[in-house]
Amino acid sequence: MDLGSLSGVVYLAGLARRSAALALIGLGLGLAGCDAASALRGADVGVGVGVGVGVGAVELSGNPQNGQRLMAQYQCGSCHLVPGVPASRGVVGPPLTAFGSRSYIAGHIPNNAEALARFIVAPAELVPGTLMPSMGVSNFDARDIAAYLGTLR
Repeated sequence: MDLGSLSGVVYLAGLARRSAALALIGLGLGLAGCDAASALRGADVGVGVGVGVGVGAVELSGNPQNGQRLMAQYQCGSCHLVPGVPASRGVVGPPLTAFGSRSYIAGHIPNNAEALARFIVAPAELVPGTLMPSMGVSNFDARDIAAYLGTLR
């Protein structure tokens, strides 16, 4: 087996482990009746190499420069003050300055890259009653946005 084939096998094995871990988290949510925050505590499910977010962050594959652009595209600045994002003067949501140094997302979920990307996609699924709306952000775009927020220290 050549080195290229071996790296593909290693990548697929890692992908399978991550998928299994996420499935177990979902199963635990359904069977145990626990909330999303407790299920995500300690769920260090990495999804690649890139910029980590928060205290004890896992690595998240994402492009921070694209994430910065996407925050303008999705108009995150309508509700939040976001450093480096033009016309972001929102006061409805909390300012996102130094977001990468925060311990929690929305005051409830331990701040790690995987949880942040999931929160960006479907905020109310992780924090019922949150005022943050679902903005139709794709999983891929959420990874880039989470990578950008992770650079804000």
